[in-house]
Amino acid sequence: MIRFENVSKYFPTRFGPKYVFKNLNVEIPSDRDVAILGVNGAGKSTLVRLLGGTDFPSLGRIVTDRFISWPLGLGAGFQASMSGRENVRFVCRIHGIRNTRDYEDFVLEFSEIGRSFELPVGSYSSGMRAKFGFAVSMAFDFDTYLIDEIMAVGDQAFKKKCSATLTEKRETANIVLVSHDEKIVREHCNAAILLAYGGAEYYESVDRALFRYRNL
Repeated sequence: MIRFENVSKYFPTRFGPKYVFKNLNVEIPSDRDVAILGVNGAGKSTLVRLLGGTDFPSLGRIVTDRFISWPLGLGAGFQASMSGRENVRFVCRIHGIRNTRDYEDFVLEFSEIGRSFELPVGSYSSGMRAKFGFAVSMAFDFDTYLIDEIMAVGDQAFKKKCSATLTEKRETANIVLVSHDEKIVREHCNAAILLAYGGAEYYESVDRALFRYRNL
């Protein structure tokens, strides 16, 4: 379970606070794969960052008993001056893993970035960073995976591999997915949260959520 309790998120501006969310109350069940829907600027990526602990509410709190991944997206937060291999080792150590070789080998093979694995992540293209970020997260067994617009990256073979890996992970975990692609949403999600007008509404029906989203 992940529960938002009176969560507000705002950013200070010269004209006063600019709110992304205000008094948000919504619960994400542990047995659902949830799509986050909303128009550009509705706060989808902000919501995912709050879930992943890379950003924090201005007010309220988020309560969970889940082991949640960092957000998988084009802006995955790795140390740019370190190589891919060094970043994998660093993440392993954060999680208390000393023997990192199996994780390094998995990420190298899955990401398909070849010798760039030994180069600074800051030198990667956006596509390479996305592949690398996805591979790193898939190397760990989280309860909930946060995925922000990453499924459109790579060629068809890589997309197919990502989809198959997510399907396998969903046997023991759930996902929270941000995507504008209705096909991807329908394939991977069985519930949805629609963000609109600073609030959020949970739907057990993906079809109904998509209908409401198309008619915003």
